[in-house]
Amino acid sequence: MPSIFSRIVSGELPAYKVAEDGRHLAFLDITPLVEGHVLVIPKKEVDYIFDLPADELAALHVFAQRVAKGLKAAVPCKRVGVAVIGLEVPHAHIHLIPMQTVQDINFTNPKIKVPEARMQELATAIAAKVDGGSGLEEAKGTTKGGGAPVPPELQKQVAGLHFLSESDAPLEAVAYAAPGGELSNAALLKLLGEPADAKVETVELTQFLRNHTADDGVLNDVALANRYKALQMYMKQELDGAQVYRVGKGPQIHAYALGRTMDGTLAGFKTVLTET
Repeated sequence: MPSIFSRIVSGELPAYKVAEDGRHLAFLDITPLVEGHVLVIPKKEVDYIFDLPADELAALHVFAQRVAKGLKAAVPCKRVGVAVIGLEVPHAHIHLIPMQTVQDINFTNPKIKVPEARMQELATAIAAKVDGGSGLEEAKGTTKGGGAPVPPELQKQVAGLHFLSESDAPLEAVAYAAPGGELSNAALLKLLGEPADAKVETVELTQFLRNHTADDGVLNDVALANRYKALQMYMKQELDGAQVYRVGKGPQIHAYALGRTMDGTLAGFKTVLTET
């Protein structure tokens, strides 16, 4: 089974990316020690970092150096600490951690919770400071998912939002160049790049988001609930037939909220639900 980092590389899972090239990816840790905690990975899945060939290990560190310089420029700190632990995820990775004191890189410290909007702000700020450019696509007109441009307003509505289930996962705006008419489950799974035998369930959008749009819902944050209400309204007004497709049996279920734009593109967002 692919590691969670490989699933980020493939686009199956979203992440707060800060830099990317053909062989490497850097993104914010969603359970950080401090604000700006970045993970740097090779796109090739290798469990133990020192099993990488010497040239690939060197290239990974050169890429990490570029990211670290951007991180220090974007997040005020005395130094950017570097750590390789290798026990949490079976995919080689380097931790880059903005430090004021050595205690900031103590992995026995409790992890902090950073609001979604702040995570997006940090990712954008760091990416803008990476030497030589972040390598990331510009937000406007990017193509994600199935080769179709994501509407800029949809990206704006989705940016920084997380879906809470038994864990939380970012929402990612997506668009798919789909044939006209109603899609069979087989055609939908092929379009989404999901296994052909995966289970598909449909859920009404309002029902799917009900706990996130309620002022006293799981978010416990009226401002965030209002953002989900705005997203729901946008999708109902701008995307024809918007509904949610739950794909898979768990414990991790892929959820795609999709409807058709005026030009027939399937657009919306995707996320991951954890249900045990």
